[in-house]
Amino acid sequence: MKVYAFDFDGTLTRRDSFVEFIRFVKGDKEFLKCFLRYSLQLVAMKLGLYPNWKVKRQVFSYCFAGMTEAVFEAYCTQFAQSKATIMRAAGLEKIRTLLNEADTEVVVVSASVEDWVRPFFGELASSMKFLCTKVEVKEGRLTGRFLTKNCFGKQKVVRLQELYPDRKEMVLTAYGDSRGDKEMLDYANEGYYKPFR
Repeated sequence: MKVYAFDFDGTLTRRDSFVEFIRFVKGDKEFLKCFLRYSLQLVAMKLGLYPNWKVKRQVFSYCFAGMTEAVFEAYCTQFAQSKATIMRAAGLEKIRTLLNEADTEVVVVSASVEDWVRPFFGELASSMKFLCTKVEVKEGRLTGRFLTKNCFGKQKVVRLQELYPDRKEMVLTAYGDSRGDKEMLDYANEGYYKPFR
């Protein structure tokens, strides 16, 4: 089996979808307030002194904890529809081509939340697999926590191994654009860095 694993943010998009989604839902004023609130953690994260997953969860919880699942999903769909131009055309075309090949699977492996990643692929999504961060919902509302570990760095390889436990049964090609993709690119038979620019 041929498996093609794509990072989402930066590889298939021109901008970070986590940041863009918060701005889309909350507006520029609330977006700025949120990032000022967590500015120290964000700086520490960039310096490698604070875990990526922890600040992401804090920001996500601040912005979305308590929101109903239905409202959140509606925002995710609207976001993909209104921000379709952030997608890299060459990346989408590559996915369309691969989905027409036999014995081929296409997987998006992303630290971003699946609820807003999936809608960007429209009708193609039903033929793809998604290994993304999943949100926790209780009694119809977002708790602000994640059900899965942040799908970043080594965790991308872990998630691929869970989906495809027999490494010998697949030929893996991976596409990424940042240090969060390094382990996945190294794990692949072929790895492509910033391929669609």
